[in-house]
Formats: sequence, structure tokens, C-alpha cells
Amino acid sequence: MRIGIDKMAFATTNDYLDLVELAKERGVDPNKFTIGIGQDLQAVVPPTQDIVTLGATAAKKLLTPELEKNISTVIVATESGIDNSKASAIYIKHLLGLSDFIRTVEMKEACYSATAAIQFAKGVVALNPQETVLVIAADIARYGLNTSGEVTQGAGAVAMLISRNPHILTLEDTTVAYSKDIMDFWRPLYATEALVDGKYSTNVYIEFFLQTFTRYQQLTGRELADFAALTFHMPFTKMGKKGLEGLLKDRNDEVAQRLRTQLTASQLFSRQVGNLYTGSLYLSLMSLLQNSDLRAESRIGLFSYGSGAEGEFYTGILEDGYEHYMNNIQEELKHRHQVSVAEYEKLFSSQLGMNDRDIEFDVTTDPLPFVLKGQKDHQRIYEAK
Repeated sequence: MRIGIDKMAFATTNDYLDLVELAKERGVDPNKFTIGIGQDLQAVVPPTQDIVTLGATAAKKLLTPELEKNISTVIVATESGIDNSKASAIYIKHLLGLSDFIRTVEMKEACYSATAAIQFAKGVVALNPQETVLVIAADIARYGLNTSGEVTQGAGAVAMLISRNPHILTLEDTTVAYSKDIMDFWRPLYATEALVDGKYSTNVYIEFFLQTFTRYQQLTGRELADFAALTFHMPFTKMGKKGLEGLLKDRNDEVAQRLRTQLTASQLFSRQVGNLYTGSLYLSLMSLLQNSDLRAESRIGLFSYGSGAEGEFYTGILEDGYEHYMNNIQEELKHRHQVSVAEYEKLFSSQLGMNDRDIEFDVTTDPLPFVLKGQKDHQRIYEAK
């Protein structure tokens, strides 16, 4: 039985910041951001959006009444949880109007957990072929104003349906997971912004990729020539390039050139949105599929990484007509609204965060279909517009 990704959709906020403008405001050479980090634009989050609203918006693009009947499980992968007890998946299930006879869970392991969610979903479908699992990777990456990590912020959600006879990507059986107790990135319960050792984290990322890919080759006997493309977790696009070059080194033959070309295609959307944490790998996959000419039956390698740290390398085979089962991201990104640096700073500081007070937001200017109206009696209030 073939099991894999049947449909995919992406959602982000309506506002974005030009990182050239941010660089000028911070007194930094813009090339440090656009070339050194590999980012051009960054999603800006208004207080009326969070992982619930973004996740629901992405999922809404996938669903039809017929598909909803088969969904047995909703899994939300995130490191931007809004409650230490209640799963964000329950809120999203409610906003989408799904049946109450559904299991809803939230998963965490930094940026990696969406991959674990997909593997778990594959197991559910293998045992119950008639069922479909909705996997949502939703995050808001925050490092603080005028910090070294500011340029690698971002926000968005990728929603995926995992089912038998998938229309996008059939998942192959061999996967390699690798984990070690490492403090390269973490966010204590008392903090709204993450702590990170950037250079160390990059080195760990490359090490985990090489470890998992080498092990995969040992298990399968496959070579680089067997891959049409490799996709990477991209908290910033230069990270994916570092991972690939760590493998290719000085290699410059036809295979290496092809993989570098496809990497560029996979970076395009991340350059315009920023860091999605759990969704970054899957946005890069969508970018690859929408900005390249890959043919059906092509093998794609996926490297997932989450600080702390865990990595996994696995593969999938493209299905015929895959391009018809995703929303057109580039077209949607064209309609966003650019904000100034001052507006971005105001919005950044207006988030609900760990506020314990009652608060009501003005939702009239937010065009997304789901919004966070505020908080009352310590409960977040959501609305489907």
C-alpha cells in the first residue's frame, strides 16, 4: 500500500518586512542579510494571529466536505505552543468545524516534530487505510528586536493530508532518525523568545545531516545520482546551502550541479517568509515542487532537523500530477502588505504572549479567515470570520 502526502497548503500573515529596510535601520550592510543569511523578506505577525489561526487557515485550503469525512486524527507540530496543557489541535479542529469523533494532539521537538507527526500519521493509515490524518506544522519564530537572531524570524503554517494513494509524494520505508542531548537552541518556559548558540547550532545541523544521510546510504546502497533533489529544514536559506555543501564539498559534476539548482528552487519561498520552525522543511518542499520541473517518479530526499537535537533523513517518490494538489504560494505572497520597520516593531511588541490580563484586539483589518480576538478570563478567544 502506498502512503504519503496527499495534499499540501501554506498560510502566512498578511504583513511582511523588507530586510533591506531592517538592515538600514539597524546599521548593517544589507548583503549580510540577503546574501550572508539568505533572506529577503520576513512575515510580520499582528496580535490577531497565532499558531492556531495560521494552522487553521492553511488547513482550510485543503479541505472539502468529502475529505473531512475521512479525517480521524489532527496533529499539530509546533514549538510555539499557546498552552502547557491543552493541545492547539483542539482549537483548530473546532475552528474548522470537524467532527468531534477525532483525536487531536500536539507534538514538540523544536523544528523536527512535523516529521515525527508524518511518520506517526503513516502508521495510523497503515493500520486503518480508510483514514486520513491532518498534520499541521505551525510556528512563530521570535528572537527579539535588535538581536542577532532578528533576521531569522518569521511565521506561517504548512498543512498536509497523509493518506493512502497520495497525490503528491509516496513515502518510502527507509528512514534514519538521530538524536543527542545538545544545547544549541532552547526556550525555557518563562521565555517568549528563544536562546540560541548560532554557530554551534549550524555545525550540529551539518553533523546530523551527514550522519543520517551516510546511514541511509549504508542501509539502502543508494548514491546521490539516485536523487532528483534534496530538501532541507531552512530556518534561513543559507542553512540549507551549508548542509548540501557539507555533503558535496568540491564535487562539481552533473549530479552536484543538479542538486544545487534544485536547492535554489527550494529556497525561494523561505526567502520571502522567513523561519517557520516546524514548517520550514515542508515550505522548502513546496517551493521545490512549484519552482522546478521535476517529473513523476523522481526521488526526493528530505532532511529534518530540530535543535536539542534530533534529525531525520527520509525519502519520497513524486506522483504524477502532484502540482495540482497544492495552493499557489507565489501568487498568494504577491498580495501581502509591506510594513515599515517602525510598524513591525509595534506589531512585534503587541503580541499576547504571556499576558494574563483580559484584552480585546481590533480584528477588522485582518484579512485572514481566522483571528485571535483576545483573551478573557485567561482563555484565548478565536473567531472564524
